[in-house]
Amino acid sequence: MKALHIAASGMAAQERNVEVISNNIANLRTTGFKRQRVEFQDMLYQNLRRMGTSTSEDGTLVPTGVQIGSGVKLAATTRLHSQGNAALTEKPYDLAVQGEGHFQVQLPDGTTGYTRDGSFEVDPTGQLVTVDGYRVQPNITIPDDAKTVSVSRQGLVEAIVGDNPQPQQVGQLTLAIFTNTAGLEAIGDNFYLQTEASGQPQIGNPGQLGFGTLLQGYLEQSNVNAVSEIADIIAAQRAYEMNSRIISAADEMMSATSNLR
Repeated sequence: MKALHIAASGMAAQERNVEVISNNIANLRTTGFKRQRVEFQDMLYQNLRRMGTSTSEDGTLVPTGVQIGSGVKLAATTRLHSQGNAALTEKPYDLAVQGEGHFQVQLPDGTTGYTRDGSFEVDPTGQLVTVDGYRVQPNITIPDDAKTVSVSRQGLVEAIVGDNPQPQQVGQLTLAIFTNTAGLEAIGDNFYLQTEASGQPQIGNPGQLGFGTLLQGYLEQSNVNAVSEIADIIAAQRAYEMNSRIISAADEMMSATSNLR
């Protein structure tokens, strides 16, 4: 009975849906995390009577036909890169992007990772790095005798060095934007990699046309909304239950058929 396989595909699809929602909720407090949404597609159809076929010599046509679907499949898990709220931390090396753009970080294998997580630190050599020690690109070196460090909304990094009251420029942060941000590949640790789908990165200073600005002493929070995620998981649970009832109903029908004398 095809209903068994159709309902089973629905249960499998909702299981994947719950997994994605669970990951969203698990990362509710992850800095710069972007939630995912599941996209479904219906599967192939069996044409028992094709629409548009002729039914008489007078040229009359079947207006709608008879099509039986074969279930549902998972088509995509779209990542939604909407802006998260900025949380005040007051740490001088915490940076939040307001608008479009990703920080660039050199990963251990030499590739460039892209992130919205601006929780940076300074290593023993004065380099601006991530919490895992990966260097921010372009390289920013903070002098040993720097008293205060400021980062402008346009990414200009300045420091008060020694007894000189005038700020000294020590670097310029840049951002990377992509034609299709949803095409970036998440690799964990709050990093993304460019793909054929995302296109090549466009590099520019914060505040330029199309680029966001920076907020010093803030971190961008996850864009996960707990209330909407809970509503989604309830809807997924109900859809799963309905598909399981279809399996039970199909089983009862098969049982009734097999018990016929």
